[in-house]
Amino acid sequence: MKYNRTLAIWLTDLTASIEANQFVRINLSKPTAAAGDLKSVDARLITVKRELKLSFTYHHQTRDIVKNYTPDESKDILAKLMEKSFTQARMFTLPSDNLLVKAGKDFTLTRHGATEKQVLDTTHDKPKQRLIATQDGSKAYLHALGVTDAQGHVRKDAQDKFRQINKYVEILDGLVKQLPANQPLKIADMGSGKGYLTFALYDHLTTNLKRNATVIGVEYRPDMVKLCNGIAQQNNFANLSFVQGDIASYNCTGTDVIIALHACDTATDDALAKGIKAGSQLIVVAPCCHKQIRKQMNASLTGKTLESHSLGSALRFGTYAERTAEMVTDTLRALLLEQSGYEINVFEFISGEHTPKNVMITALRQPLPEALKTKASQHITHLKSQFGITRQHLEDALK
Repeated sequence: MKYNRTLAIWLTDLTASIEANQFVRINLSKPTAAAGDLKSVDARLITVKRELKLSFTYHHQTRDIVKNYTPDESKDILAKLMEKSFTQARMFTLPSDNLLVKAGKDFTLTRHGATEKQVLDTTHDKPKQRLIATQDGSKAYLHALGVTDAQGHVRKDAQDKFRQINKYVEILDGLVKQLPANQPLKIADMGSGKGYLTFALYDHLTTNLKRNATVIGVEYRPDMVKLCNGIAQQNNFANLSFVQGDIASYNCTGTDVIIALHACDTATDDALAKGIKAGSQLIVVAPCCHKQIRKQMNASLTGKTLESHSLGSALRFGTYAERTAEMVTDTLRALLLEQSGYEINVFEFISGEHTPKNVMITALRQPLPEALKTKASQHITHLKSQFGITRQHLEDALK
């Protein structure tokens, strides 16, 4: 591949720094319109099966993708990224920071004083650092919940649950950090069940982040409430408690953060409505089943209506109809949140091999432009019309 002369010099710096063991990392930033939802790219050296490679992390809007290439392959990859998707690349080496900037079709290269003092560890299979760790033996609540044994080791039959707990906390960690740091937090976990996340979140907020947090688990089953309150007392979690009740009847006044994971069907809508009406700063839900919309779709899209529908050939299959109902339901929820003044994000939060219900909706209260809210309202109307939907529980609750 033939490179621009200045770009070629920068890539030569890359080869030289790797050979001299002086390369630290690369960051590509300032994406062009052609980059789409790709926001930035980082690259560092790793060793895979005794072979040195550059590991590229592609940071998209809602996910990260990691790909590994040999140093020679990496030069072509970097060249293509700089020619199409990015306008700035900074190579960190021990002698200097080599900054490549693109303007139009021209590149400029400047070298600045080094900001990195040592090369990175190239070990690929490093143990994952988890926010909720068990090695220090202080997580007695995990043993009481059946996640670990008496020695603090994660039980074999609880490995997936432990990964889920950490992933939940990792997501909430990033979201909570967007809220004012000195503000006391009142958090409600709606439909808390056995309290796996409730305990872990309280532990992380108060132990790791040193936040002034009050966490309440709302659970319909009295036996679960009794069990969890007992574990909270045994662990001296003074501001963690569980109450018996359903989501629809719980008073959320003054609640800053609403969480509802796998609340069945319209219970997710009840949690969202509670959060919106309370003016909660952050709402996080992982929807479960989607019966209400599915029934209306089945009733409206039959016979000739189904044949004339743009997705009719797919919706005649039950599996695809179910997936479409899930997608339409959660899209309506996201749009209704946006209409109510929330910045929303919808993404898969954990691999489907661990749980088939792996979609999460997060909503952060923000001063959104009125035009965006109006557009959300228009999309809601269009989507309901397209799939024959006359009622949606969250919309009804907000009215």
